[in-house]
Amino acid sequence: MDSYLQKLRDAIASASGGMSTEELKRHPQGKWSAAEVLEHLYLTYTGTIKGCERCLQEGRPLARPPALRDLISTTVVTGFGFMPGGRKAPERSTPRGMVPQEVANAIATTLVAMDEAIARCEARFGKRTKLMDHPILGPLTARQWRKFHWVHGRHHVKQIRRLRKSN
Repeated sequence: MDSYLQKLRDAIASASGGMSTEELKRHPQGKWSAAEVLEHLYLTYTGTIKGCERCLQEGRPLARPPALRDLISTTVVTGFGFMPGGRKAPERSTPRGMVPQEVANAIATTLVAMDEAIARCEARFGKRTKLMDHPILGPLTARQWRKFHWVHGRHHVKQIRRLRKSN
């Protein structure tokens, strides 16, 4: 497994491991619960898997040419490792009410599946090829997808740790 995704898997397990269903569901008014944060992450992983599968089925990368804004935002997140806060999640990655324990249990296997899907695209299209577009950052290479998920996941792991402490 890629080192970024291994660190991510370990961080999520450390932050959420052993939480009861009640702890996973508890949240401050107007904020996501730990279960919803995990579901959001799960949905981003399944979205990346689906995007990789589409690239492989079509036999070509699906990324558009990057705009200057894409290059700047990609550098901030995947270059500097900074995840700006305050942005609303895209609708496709907004929690829909999965069973808390099911999503908590599915995270690790979904991360492995995503790692494999990204690796297949990288092997087929090359390390420097922009594979597909992120809805906010724009076109990303396989390495940038892995780093994005690490930076994004690390941001949400901090939220889960805060929620856990408040329980």
